[in-house]
Amino acid sequence: MGVDVDKAKKRQPGVFNRMGTQEQDLKMFLLSKGASKEVVASIISRYPRAITRTPESLSERWDLWRRIMTSDLEIINILERSPEGFFRSSNNRNLENNIKFLYSVGLTHKCLCRLLTSAPRTFSNSLDLNKQMIKFLQEVCLSLNHNKPRDFIGKIIFKNPFILIQSTKRVKTNIEFLQSTFNLNNEKLLVLLCGPGAKILDLSNDYVNRNYTNIKEKLFSLGCTEEEVHKFILSYPDVIFLGEKKFNDKIDFLIEEKFSISQIIENPRILDSSISTLRSRIKELVNAGYNFSTSNIALLSWSQKRYKAKLKKLNIE
Repeated sequence: MGVDVDKAKKRQPGVFNRMGTQEQDLKMFLLSKGASKEVVASIISRYPRAITRTPESLSERWDLWRRIMTSDLEIINILERSPEGFFRSSNNRNLENNIKFLYSVGLTHKCLCRLLTSAPRTFSNSLDLNKQMIKFLQEVCLSLNHNKPRDFIGKIIFKNPFILIQSTKRVKTNIEFLQSTFNLNNEKLLVLLCGPGAKILDLSNDYVNRNYTNIKEKLFSLGCTEEEVHKFILSYPDVIFLGEKKFNDKIDFLIEEKFSISQIIENPRILDSSISTLRSRIKELVNAGYNFSTSNIALLSWSQKRYKAKLKKLNIE
């Protein structure tokens, strides 16, 4: 079948000790849904427990997923990328109950599609586990004097579909970190959580603290005030995702290229670009006559299509 058996044995060796498995049935089932033989082999290589599922269980589970996804091909694409979400559990009642529950708390069909595409393990959670997180988010919402918990929960989960596969303790600690570190009142914290701050709620608390401390120390060393540091992070919380070396190297590179720290703070998204991309764009723009000391540096983080159009326009001018 083309399965990487060595890889599969390392992943889940117990599967190979079973008296009976269903690899041929699984193969025929997935082929009938539009998967290629290569995709079938890849799925089994990475998640061999898939061959323990019966055809009846697979068919029922597939039908439940189709209540959310619009085509078989969409499901195949998810399985190819992350087979665990579909094959991890054979408890189809639990899956059905989770779907009903998540709809009942106000999540839209679009939001469930996003969950299934990005964090399919959500549906393998026990119903009680998902209920715990939803209850916790409802309590957070009410504690911030917001009277629309369904709207609050929908926005956070859509922004961060991974939140339901994390512990309430982790999410609670990150919320407390945001509120205490940046001294946010209820209204400002609410806006942050429903917007860009939602993305960091599922991160490891140690990771968040370590990266925040590094950002603060690096910017302090360049003469920034605490107020400027907070403004920088709150305007673009995604910067918390940057590890110490990556963040420091990018800041050092931009400073060496004669950008001021105030320019960087005003345009934090440029740190999304790799140093090689920054280097090549700076060179191209300077050659085209672009003056970074008097012009906006935001185009260093623009999409390739938008950037190329701007560069072409500059060269014509």
